[in-house]
Amino acid sequence: MTNIIEDLKISELKDTKYIHPLKVTFLQNGKNKTWEAVKSHNSVAVLLYHVEKKAFLLVKQFRVPVFLNDNSKTFTYELCAGLVDKDKSLEEIAQEEIDEECGYFVELNNISKITSFYTNVGISGACQYLFFAKIDESMKIHDGGGVNDEEIELMFLPIEQVDEFIFDESKAKTPGLMFGFYWFLKNRDILGVK
Repeated sequence: MTNIIEDLKISELKDTKYIHPLKVTFLQNGKNKTWEAVKSHNSVAVLLYHVEKKAFLLVKQFRVPVFLNDNSKTFTYELCAGLVDKDKSLEEIAQEEIDEECGYFVELNNISKITSFYTNVGISGACQYLFFAKIDESMKIHDGGGVNDEEIELMFLPIEQVDEFIFDESKAKTPGLMFGFYWFLKNRDILGVK
């Protein structure tokens, strides 16, 4: 799929829905300091392993901040993920994202928490909760692709290509994705995946 970006305009952000830019001043060890930060939502991310295809299901999408830093990166490769912006459990939000972005229905008790970590610590410091779930074709309910105006492409990455993929710098990837792969490979015997 080709991604053509046109009519890119950058303007000052005034009314915000998901992030809130802040200027923070404080005293640290007797010294006055100033920091620019962004208050944002926490998020969930799910490492999905398709047992029949012996592959990970990733999402591929255009991310403006990545493109602004490197216009050769017109897509990012990510885990299925979403904001924690609803009055639901983390597992329910993860389940909803699996449905919306990837088109699979996974029972709540089959979504396992791996860990949590902080992202963009110099800018937003939001917490991401990382989950794992196995999927197969009997769980597929639609084609996925996201909701509203999301343009998400799905990609299956065969397990034997993970090492090469992690170190392929031509592909923009998130640290959560790479950590998820590390966790999976370290625990594949426990997970029953050969």
